[in-house]
Amino acid sequence: MRLVAYGLAVIVVATLVILAAALPATWQLSDRLGLAALGLAGAGALHLLARPRLVAASGRVTVVNSIRTHVLEWAEIVDIRMPAGEPWPTIDLSDGTTLAVMGIQSNDGDLATAQLAEFQRLLHAQGEGREPAR
Repeated sequence: MRLVAYGLAVIVVATLVILAAALPATWQLSDRLGLAALGLAGAGALHLLARPRLVAASGRVTVVNSIRTHVLEWAEIVDIRMPAGEPWPTIDLSDGTTLAVMGIQSNDGDLATAQLAEFQRLLHAQGEGREPAR
């Protein structure tokens, strides 16, 4: 997904910049700059689609979603699950909240299942966090 999104971003920006340069002389500079800005806005939107990922390191877990990045300690994570029909998994946190993990997409089928199983294996190896007191 990341390669496709960034490849499309380059194509969109290049196309609109070339189009802005090739427009007839009756078009003003502001029109040309507007086209180039439109290409950059499209590239920005594609960047938001390409950005999500889940990085599990020995000391912490980084969840990068479209807008926000969350850095978690392994001890904060109780479980990760992806019920059937959900677009991405959620992490259950020790404070009782959940966090969406957009970096694993259920549309990826077997790849998503394998990535989820690998993260669960790492979580069990690190030792899950404790459930919140009730």
